[in-house]
Parts: sequence; C-alpha cells; structure tokens
Amino acid sequence: MTGEEVRKMKDDEIKAELGRLRTKLFDLRSQTVTEKVENTAQFTVIRRDVARLLTESNSRRRAKSGAGGGAKGAKVAKSGK
Repeated sequence: MTGEEVRKMKDDEIKAELGRLRTKLFDLRSQTVTEKVENTAQFTVIRRDVARLLTESNSRRRAKSGAGGGAKGAKVAKSGK
C-alpha cells in the first residue's frame, strides 16, 4: 500500500483497513509462538501500512479541527520583573 492509495481512501475505509491490518498483525504474532512464520517480512510491511493509515487519519483529523501545531514547542511569555 502506498501513501497515494491511502490518501484516496475515505475515513471509514481507513478505519476498516486499520482493523483488518491490526488483526492480521496479531495473527502473525500468534503464529510466531505456535508455529513457524513463512515470511517474516510481513511484520514490517504491515506495521508500515498501519503507520501510513494512522498518519493520514491524524492529518485529516487535525485539518478538520484546524489545529496547526498546538502548544508543543511554543514559547510562553514570562511575566514579572
């Protein structure tokens, strides 16, 4: 899955895909305990896909709320002497 594909998805599709990928990742982890996993590269691919989906979901959420960067890293003016 590429970033372009993720950007074309709707919000509900992103949520559904996140659920599917997280279930698949859980199943892979279970397989490592009970039996041998054939392709260990699947862990990396799935984790990166989850990260892409979460990144897009968070950026859409921030765009809707209008939050630019928030207070993180912002300097606070000190009052006093």
